Amino acid sequence: VIPELRRDLNNLQNQRNNLDRQMKEQSEQATAKVKRTVRQILGGLVEEEKLLGLTPHDSEIYEPDDLLKAFEGLQEATRILENHQKEQKESYETRLEGLILKMDHLQNENGKLQNLFQEKSNVNENIRQEVSRLSSENSVIPELKQQVSELQRQKQELEGLIKDQSQALAEKNVEIRNVLHRKITEESSQRRYFEEKAKELEEAKGELQGRIEELVEENAHLKRQQLMEGEAKNKLREETSRLTAENVDFEEQLDQKDRLIKKLQNQIKCLETSQKARAAKQNTASIIPKEFLGMLEYRREHEPRLIQNIILDLKPKGVVVSMIPTLPAHILFMCVRHADYLNDDTKLKSLMNAIITAIKKVIMSHHRNTELLSFWLSNTYQLLNCLKQYSGEEEFQKQSTPRQKKNCLQNFDLSEHRQILSDLAIHIYHQLIRVMQKTLAPAIVPGMLEHESLQGISSMKPTGFRKRSNSVYNEAESYTISSILQQLSNFHSAMSHHGMERCLIKQSIKQLFFLVSATTFNQIMLRKDMCSCRKGMQIRCNISYLEEWLKEKELQSSNAIDTLRPLAQAAWLLQVNKSTDEDAKEIADNCTELSPVQIVKILNSYTPIDDFEKRVTSSFVRRVQSLLQDHEGSSQLMLDTDHRFQVTFPFYSSSTALELLQVPSSLQLDFLTKI
Repeated sequence: VIPELRRDLNNLQNQRNNLDRQMKEQSEQATAKVKRTVRQILGGLVEEEKLLGLTPHDSEIYEPDDLLKAFEGLQEATRILENHQKEQKESYETRLEGLILKMDHLQNENGKLQNLFQEKSNVNENIRQEVSRLSSENSVIPELKQQVSELQRQKQELEGLIKDQSQALAEKNVEIRNVLHRKITEESSQRRYFEEKAKELEEAKGELQGRIEELVEENAHLKRQQLMEGEAKNKLREETSRLTAENVDFEEQLDQKDRLIKKLQNQIKCLETSQKARAAKQNTASIIPKEFLGMLEYRREHEPRLIQNIILDLKPKGVVVSMIPTLPAHILFMCVRHADYLNDDTKLKSLMNAIITAIKKVIMSHHRNTELLSFWLSNTYQLLNCLKQYSGEEEFQKQSTPRQKKNCLQNFDLSEHRQILSDLAIHIYHQLIRVMQKTLAPAIVPGMLEHESLQGISSMKPTGFRKRSNSVYNEAESYTISSILQQLSNFHSAMSHHGMERCLIKQSIKQLFFLVSATTFNQIMLRKDMCSCRKGMQIRCNISYLEEWLKEKELQSSNAIDTLRPLAQAAWLLQVNKSTDEDAKEIADNCTELSPVQIVKILNSYTPIDDFEKRVTSSFVRRVQSLLQDHEGSSQLMLDTDHRFQVTFPFYSSSTALELLQVPSSLQLDFLTKI
């Protein structure tokens, strides 16, 4: 602001100087004109000039009043010279009139000069006011300088921060560019590869098209027969293994019974004498059977042995075949009941902590063993249900028998331990799901997509595709849809044999079905060779096999079929006509489980492999996009295969009578005493 004001002051000063020079020049011009006039009138008489005070050496600037006085002097000089200049009177009068006019002009010029002088005074006054205002503003300059320095400091900090962020963004951009470059390179190589194979596909179409429909029906029939035969063989193998295990257990039991018979025979001989003596008393007195309380007594020093035998060293196969699957949970709870019955807080807490620690140790040591994880998930869940059922809380006793209500815990509240067991059960469940998913994952893509479950489609592959399958996917092609169903049956059989509640089995199967659906769907999104009408038929056929498997296992209520809806709609989208406006509207109405991004991706990736199929036009894709504008959906293209459904552990009342349970000798728990 100050430099601008200084420039204004300089401009005003220059204007003032210019006005002074103009006034001086005009005054000198007026004086010169008066002198010339006087010389003309006086004819060069020096005496008269001196009388009038108008010598040429006078450098004084005349003011208007002086000029008037000079004019009056001239008039006097004129009267003096009238006698000498009568003959020139007329000319002089004429000249005098001219001089009067010039004098009027000079007066006007003088008035203008006065006005200019007044304006100059006003300008000077404005300058003084502006200077005073600037002086007042100068007092604010230190504060402004301080603010400027603070702003500069903040500017430097922001520049440093921006520099750091720019470096980080530059590094990220480099990394992203590298990743995108690699992806583009891979996609371009795949595109070139697929273009070459598409050319080979065109050559193989003509000779194979006529056999398709007949072979599809025949293959579907044969596939169903093969699937039924495979399942029958699997059931026979399972039954054979079960009978073999039962035979081994029966032999062990026979040996134990032989030893027990010999022992009892010896005891009989020893007791024959005493029995004869008590025969009379037994005839008169009634025998009162001993009533058991459903508890197991053990000494404190036997606790490590109990945990070792019933948890750490226990093998699930022997338990499942020869006794009820959840017997370990019931035995442990009967020991807990006895500690509660004794009102021994130390013993009870020690036992509960030992149980939880031992189960965790087993899970950590065998975190990849599906059988053991399933077995201990079932027993942990059963122990949790026992703690609830016999807690004495009314909400858990609605289905309990009077005897079970009588056997409730009397002295301690184990709600905290119930929560710990619940968390442990959730952990075991997720670990079991991870192991099952890892086992099932390798078979999903080959079984659902790459293996041709419909006979005839495999022969339609172009030469390039067959070479690729033979060279790279030899191992993958060994997996079929039957492999997936067989693995699911193995999981279901293991969980059922371990006595797992149906609710947990349903949740597990639903999670596995989601993995199958999401993995298959993601492959469709990634691979153009999987986006064809024939591939959609194959996927639809495989989905029907999965649905039949659910019906066979009576798992329709598990909602596992709902997880297959995105995959089923993708298969339908591959099969449906894609040319007219009606087709576009049908796609927009029926693909409710797919997002607009996924629908457009499938349409753009659609690759015909038959002459009767047509490639999807860009105009049709745009029509579908316009119809999907109002549809809500995620912007993500892929499904999250790591997604986990929330697991729940609902309470189920057990009908098992604790007082009737027997502890098998094979468990080597002879230190337990039934109370």
